[in-house]
Amino acid sequence: MTITSLPTRAELVSRASAIVPLLQKHAQWHEEHRRLHEETIEAMARAGIFKLRIPKRYGGYESDIQTVVDVLTEIGRGDGSSAWTGQLWLHGAWIVGLFPDAVQEEVFSTPDVRVSALLSPTATAVRTEDGVVVSGQWHFNSGALHSHWDLVNAISITDEGAPKPILALIPMSQLEIIDDWNTSGLRGTGSVTTVAKEVFVPNARVLSITALTQGQSQSALNANLPLYRSPVILTGATLSSVTGLGLAKAALEAFLQRLPGRHIAYTAYDNQAEVQLTHLQVAEAAIKIEEAAFHASHAASLLDTKAASGETWSVEERSRVRLDAALIALRAKEAIDILNTASGGSSVYSSVPIQRIARDVQVLNLNGLLHPNTNLELYGRVLVGLPPNTLYL
Repeated sequence: MTITSLPTRAELVSRASAIVPLLQKHAQWHEEHRRLHEETIEAMARAGIFKLRIPKRYGGYESDIQTVVDVLTEIGRGDGSSAWTGQLWLHGAWIVGLFPDAVQEEVFSTPDVRVSALLSPTATAVRTEDGVVVSGQWHFNSGALHSHWDLVNAISITDEGAPKPILALIPMSQLEIIDDWNTSGLRGTGSVTTVAKEVFVPNARVLSITALTQGQSQSALNANLPLYRSPVILTGATLSSVTGLGLAKAALEAFLQRLPGRHIAYTAYDNQAEVQLTHLQVAEAAIKIEEAAFHASHAASLLDTKAASGETWSVEERSRVRLDAALIALRAKEAIDILNTASGGSSVYSSVPIQRIARDVQVLNLNGLLHPNTNLELYGRVLVGLPPNTLYL
């Protein structure tokens, strides 16, 4: 089903905003049950979230990165786990668009298909004449409990004996699940461990990671679409980081909602809103949220501009987007930490959102692709003329 009339960015953001109350309603359920509520997934589907990064010929919207950033920020304002899981499904579906067209036909025949994706090469792939046999396991498999397909990373040994990382697309029904997602934050993402035991994957559903990072695609129909000109790693880093921006906005809203009538315990201050320290805290948090939004916009603009023009990426530009993603997460955490500190002892109750938001953003900042120290070092290395110390650009 080809889409001929696409919703505007404003309309898509409005749809996401409309389901924020439902996401907030289910946020505690997500945390307690360590997965998303079915109503959350249904609401995201009705809002068109899962169509954002799918080609129009399959009913998708082919949305640019800025649109996706704005939509995911709204989802994160409702619930961090929903935003994190949603962005992974969006990125997974987008990566499917780099596979051969026949594979896309198979995957996108499922309405609002959900595709999880992993980067860690913690499995092996043994070559056969017509495919690979994959064995191993992958931790942090966000959204796996509700996914139709899984994009997994494995190491294949070539005829010359050299290790070669590959990406294999496997139906979730062929994988086993270990329910081990017992964590301090982003608990609703259901980021369980998945296991493959000698699962055969045909050649059509196998891509070279090296080819992907070099911008090579196996799709003829998507070859000229700007949507598929963005680097895989940079796109993923940008989309995953904006969960933090949504969380930070949620934290500020939650803090201001609780502020009227609150006093500061064991002091003479009967109204926290009138205290100078509160003004400084709120102002600093708000500015840090604006800084996070700047980095989100900067990364999205660079990705969208280069996708439209087809210009070659420099190493400095690539490392800068990685840094933007890290600074989104970092500035969001700094803002939330300020507001959490100012929220008082009563904020530790599970009914108060700030404690969950603080734990969610802490986990976000520990993600290897987004870790501030890692990305600051990477950008600094490039600026002083050294080669990057990672292939994930």
